[in-house]
Amino acid sequence: MSTARVWSIERIRDALGSPDLSQRFLGEICRAPADEVLAVFTKWQGIAERTLAAVERGRQAAAAEAAGGEVPGEWIDITQKVQEDAALVRSRGAA
Repeated sequence: MSTARVWSIERIRDALGSPDLSQRFLGEICRAPADEVLAVFTKWQGIAERTLAAVERGRQAAAAEAAGGEVPGEWIDITQKVQEDAALVRSRGAA
Protein backbone atom coordinates (compact mmCIF):
# COMPACT_ATOMS: atom_id res chain seq x y z
CA MET A 1 0.00 0.00 0.00
CA SER A 2 1.33 3.44 -0.97
CA THR A 3 2.01 6.05 1.68
CA ALA A 4 1.06 8.83 -0.76
CA ARG A 5 -1.87 10.93 0.36
CA VAL A 6 -4.98 10.55 -1.78
CA TRP A 7 -6.50 14.00 -2.04
CA SER A 8 -10.21 14.71 -2.17
CA ILE A 9 -12.26 17.84 -1.63
CA GLU A 10 -13.06 16.62 1.86
CA ARG A 11 -9.41 15.88 2.68
CA ILE A 12 -8.30 19.31 1.44
CA ARG A 13 -11.05 20.96 3.51
CA ASP A 14 -9.96 19.07 6.62
CA ALA A 15 -6.24 19.73 6.06
CA LEU A 16 -6.78 23.49 5.85
CA GLY A 17 -7.68 23.48 9.54
CA SER A 18 -9.32 26.90 9.59
CA PRO A 19 -13.10 27.08 9.14
CA ASP A 20 -12.75 30.38 7.26
CA LEU A 21 -10.10 28.98 4.92
CA SER A 22 -12.14 25.82 4.41
CA GLN A 23 -15.19 27.91 3.46
CA ARG A 24 -13.10 29.94 1.03
CA PHE A 25 -11.86 26.74 -0.61
CA LEU A 26 -15.34 25.24 -0.83
CA GLY A 27 -16.69 28.47 -2.29
CA GLU A 28 -13.99 28.59 -4.95
CA ILE A 29 -14.30 24.92 -5.92
CA CYS A 30 -18.11 25.12 -6.06
CA ARG A 31 -18.17 28.31 -8.16
CA ALA A 32 -15.42 27.26 -10.57
CA PRO A 33 -16.48 26.63 -14.16
CA ALA A 34 -16.05 22.98 -15.19
CA ASP A 35 -12.89 23.71 -17.17
CA GLU A 36 -11.27 25.39 -14.12
CA VAL A 37 -12.19 22.89 -11.39
CA LEU A 38 -8.93 20.93 -11.71
CA ALA A 39 -6.83 24.11 -11.52
CA VAL A 40 -8.70 25.26 -8.40
CA PHE A 41 -8.37 21.80 -6.86
CA THR A 42 -4.62 21.72 -7.61
CA LYS A 43 -4.11 25.21 -6.15
CA TRP A 44 -5.84 24.28 -2.90
CA GLN A 45 -4.17 20.87 -2.74
CA GLY A 46 -0.84 22.71 -2.70
CA ILE A 47 -2.08 25.01 0.06
CA ALA A 48 -3.25 22.00 2.07
CA GLU A 49 0.08 20.20 1.59
CA ARG A 50 2.03 23.26 2.73
CA THR A 51 -0.31 23.68 5.70
CA LEU A 52 0.20 20.07 6.81
CA ALA A 53 3.97 20.42 6.37
CA ALA A 54 3.98 23.58 8.50
CA VAL A 55 1.94 21.86 11.21
CA GLU A 56 4.41 18.97 11.24
CA ARG A 57 7.38 21.37 11.49
CA GLY A 58 5.61 23.11 14.38
CA ARG A 59 5.06 19.81 16.17
CA GLN A 60 8.72 18.87 15.70
CA ALA A 61 9.85 22.26 17.01
CA ALA A 62 7.55 21.98 20.04
CA ALA A 63 8.80 18.47 20.77
CA ALA A 64 12.43 19.58 20.49
CA GLU A 65 11.84 22.54 22.78
CA ALA A 66 9.92 20.41 25.30
CA ALA A 67 12.84 17.98 25.38
CA GLY A 68 15.19 20.88 26.12
CA GLY A 69 16.85 20.74 22.73
CA GLU A 70 17.39 23.23 19.98
CA VAL A 71 14.42 24.18 17.86
CA PRO A 72 15.28 23.04 14.31
CA GLY A 73 15.67 25.59 11.57
CA GLU A 74 17.49 28.80 10.89
CA TRP A 75 16.28 31.69 13.02
CA ILE A 76 16.95 35.39 12.50
CA ASP A 77 16.46 37.74 15.46
CA ILE A 78 14.59 40.81 14.24
CA THR A 79 13.59 42.10 17.67
CA GLN A 80 15.48 45.37 17.25
CA LYS A 81 13.90 46.09 13.86
CA VAL A 82 10.41 45.42 15.21
CA GLN A 83 11.07 47.72 18.16
CA GLU A 84 12.38 50.46 15.85
CA ASP A 85 9.36 50.12 13.57
CA ALA A 86 7.01 50.29 16.57
CA ALA A 87 8.76 53.42 17.85
CA LEU A 88 8.42 55.03 14.42
CA VAL A 89 4.70 54.22 14.30
CA ARG A 90 4.21 55.61 17.82
CA SER A 91 6.10 58.81 16.92
CA ARG A 92 3.61 59.40 14.11
CA GLY A 93 0.75 59.32 16.60
CA ALA A 94 -0.58 55.82 15.96
CA ALA A 95 -1.74 53.84 18.95
